[in-house]
Amino acid sequence: MLAASGVLFPDGRGNLLVVRLPYEKKHPLSIPGGGWEYTDLSPRRTAVREIAEELGFTPRLGPLACIDWVLGRSRPPIAAHLYWAEPLTPQELAAFTPDTLEVGGWTWLTPEQAGHALPPRLSRRVGACLRAPREAGPLELEDSLPAGHTLDHLTVGPPPEYTGPAGVTLAGANGRPPAGPVDPPLDRDTYIATRPRIRAKARTLFTDAAGRVLLVRLRPWSGPGGEEPYWVLPGGGIEADRELPRAAARREIREELGWECEPGRLLALDWLPGRAADPETGRDTAVLVYVFDGGTVTDGQLASMVMAEDELVEWRLCEAAEARALLSGASWARTAAALATRDRAGGPAELVGGRPSV
Repeated sequence: MLAASGVLFPDGRGNLLVVRLPYEKKHPLSIPGGGWEYTDLSPRRTAVREIAEELGFTPRLGPLACIDWVLGRSRPPIAAHLYWAEPLTPQELAAFTPDTLEVGGWTWLTPEQAGHALPPRLSRRVGACLRAPREAGPLELEDSLPAGHTLDHLTVGPPPEYTGPAGVTLAGANGRPPAGPVDPPLDRDTYIATRPRIRAKARTLFTDAAGRVLLVRLRPWSGPGGEEPYWVLPGGGIEADRELPRAAARREIREELGWECEPGRLLALDWLPGRAADPETGRDTAVLVYVFDGGTVTDGQLASMVMAEDELVEWRLCEAAEARALLSGASWARTAAALATRDRAGGPAELVGGRPSV
């Protein structure tokens, strides 16, 4: 799947910065941002790099506003991250030097205007971030619609009527008029084929009444740990081209443990960099791990477990100290962050290698 990061720039009066993409003829208006590259340590770093390249300054990013997993017929699925930015200072506005090959013009729109001007899917994504209380973030979206805890704050309704750039007046660079349409350097299919890909996993955090964490040991394979015990939270790979993360979590628990469980809150989003960004990882590409809340398991549920013997060797309920000893450093840090998220309101923890993203 693909990954991308966008940035929501408010102006202090409730308006939003919108840019025109000179190479995009069908849906020319967007928000600043772009695609993840192998050398980006995290989606947050992608956002900073893209703004520096496109607009000529380093943004002051705030929290992650939302994560949106989007399936598509004409391109691979994409994990879209939106970040809040601090309002631009007068100095930053004065130093505004967009790359005219990337940004053909810009303007500030009210939330209502942006809802009509942005492409429908992006409009839903941005609109969710603008309508939900900030403390509810990061929001969980699937196909740009509320999912998980986001449903507690937003209702699903029809998107605003799409009008595109009609009636939108754009500014250009240094007083010059906005750049006209340009041909993209690559045709769409070639461009998509050359974009870097990530993998994704969906794991579920179960605890018992005493607070012990349910871990499973994978059958030895060629991954981390080799022939040594390799313990993880239940779950596995998301079939990115055919299922959304919650469906993947549901399927993995059914296949591994024989339980029919509806995933609870999304507790953590952990970005594991590939070796191009961090040579010590040894991964060929980045991996995005979703951790959902499985709730409290009962004795009856444990007694009904049907473990997938072709994948798992054993399971164990672990106190914190034992879980820390059994899990890898990043996996324990991710689990600890997910446990902490259970005790507070709002969205998932944004992590990189198990640690808070910076």
